[in-house]
Amino acid sequence: MIFPLEQLVEFKGNVYEITCASIRRAFQLSMVRDPEIEENDGKVVSLAARQVFTKTVDYQIEKL
Repeated sequence: MIFPLEQLVEFKGNVYEITCASIRRAFQLSMVRDPEIEENDGKVVSLAARQVFTKTVDYQIEKL
């Protein structure tokens, strides 16, 4: 799967927030060498973005 641009265009929330969540998730996936990365042709960022947009993983903003 390529980066989910359609979902990004249709997204009504905070784009900066969901982008940061996707980047953080991509980092997590690459650090643990998730086997799902290979199933996604090694495309970590698109896998992370799909997981965040489809709510497979949840995220929250920490208050400082």
